[in-house]
Amino acid sequence: MVIFRLWLYLSSNLLMFSENNPVLDRTDRRILAMLQSDGRIAGVELAEKVGLSPTATGERLKRLSRDGYITGYRATLDPLKLGLHLLVFVEVYLDKTTPDAFERFATAVKRAPEVLECHMVAGGFDYLVKTRVADMNAYRRFLGEVLLALPAVRETRTYAVMEEVKTDGALPL
Repeated sequence: MVIFRLWLYLSSNLLMFSENNPVLDRTDRRILAMLQSDGRIAGVELAEKVGLSPTATGERLKRLSRDGYITGYRATLDPLKLGLHLLVFVEVYLDKTTPDAFERFATAVKRAPEVLECHMVAGGFDYLVKTRVADMNAYRRFLGEVLLALPAVRETRTYAVMEEVKTDGALPL
């Protein structure tokens, strides 16, 4: 029975391990979950919540940052208070699906500040773009002056968001 429990513990923890990813223990995951919900939590408070000393918690934070689990900190802004009322997703179809066309499009779209996210996807179109603008007139300007002017764009399909159902963006840990 003891051997079975040991095997079960080791096998469940080894599922989290790879050459490039050291094992994250339960405390690491709790730290990451707390930081996702409150990136401004004080180190002492975080240490208390995870049951470690502030020094040990600080060392874990340094390791999690060094190993790339924590990629930065930033404020979450209210787009409505900033006058950005319209959230839009756009399917983008390229005229060619060649490495050169992909590279030219990706390079150009990274320079467009209106683009919040851009993902190359598998399926019926090439890229899914997320943008947020003031209103439909602003979107029309963005579409004509920015998106359709990007290299290799053949066609787009627009989906204006009617309701944002879930936007917290926390990763499951």
